[in-house]
Amino acid sequence: MRFDLTDLQLFVHILDCGTLTAAAGRAHMTLASASERVRGMEAQLGCALLARQARGVRPTAAGHTLGQHARSVLAQMQRLRGDMAEYGAGLAGHVRVCGNTSAVGEHLPLAVAGFLRSHPRVALELQECGSAEVLDRLRQGLCDIGVASDAQDTRGLQALPWRPDPLVAVLPRAHRLARRKRLALQDLLTEDWVGLPHDAALQVLVRQQASLLGSPLRWRAQLQHLDSLCQLVGQGVGVAVMPAAAAQRLAPASGARAVPLSDAWARRQLLLCTAREDQLPAHARQLFAHLEGLGRAEP
Repeated sequence: MRFDLTDLQLFVHILDCGTLTAAAGRAHMTLASASERVRGMEAQLGCALLARQARGVRPTAAGHTLGQHARSVLAQMQRLRGDMAEYGAGLAGHVRVCGNTSAVGEHLPLAVAGFLRSHPRVALELQECGSAEVLDRLRQGLCDIGVASDAQDTRGLQALPWRPDPLVAVLPRAHRLARRKRLALQDLLTEDWVGLPHDAALQVLVRQQASLLGSPLRWRAQLQHLDSLCQLVGQGVGVAVMPAAAAQRLAPASGARAVPLSDAWARRQLLLCTAREDQLPAHARQLFAHLEGLGRAEP
């Protein structure tokens, strides 16, 4: 077999994108060139790597196996580039970080800023997705570092407690319960509610907890972003549950008030995760250590 790194990177792009056209664009080559490279790989192996479908392609069993090895080889090359970067010039490394909504919106931007200032030749790719997807991406080698909720299964990963991420109730300032020092979900079951989209992790959690209390919630509006959600609460449309860090930033300007939740499920923790720290590229290891130190420094 004579696969080169371009072949392997293209094949990983195909698995990630699901179409040859999108993968060719990501690899900066023409569709004809990408198709020829795939045919060449299949000819060398003597088997099909992709099954063509109406809306793209999916990997065969051989394609799954090649994808796993390709990701491993590309990760090793990334570590090599990072370890050797200090001997050359130009960009020293590229670190991929995934985090859940609370991590990306409230914690990670400031947390990584100091590292990027002190490492001007390191590029950072920061992506937001649900906690379960963060962990899946780590297991698949699609990112170097992840920050996710401790409500998820982290088996097979290195996971360290990073920062508290409690949930709070957000109510209009004039609401009869807004001056309480603490509330339970039970206190809010009869209220109108504002929330995130139906499949958002936070939305699923709140809905499940209400179901355990035997009372489905009455949803007035579901929005994509926490700032829009907080604005509707401030206008008296309903109440909501959101991360405390976001509520502290958004509620005062929206005419809303945040009240801590006493429920055990609301006392969440963010976890700093990676597949294996000792296998990270050099600059990803440095960023992981930087973030770990910031987590310890949090009160």
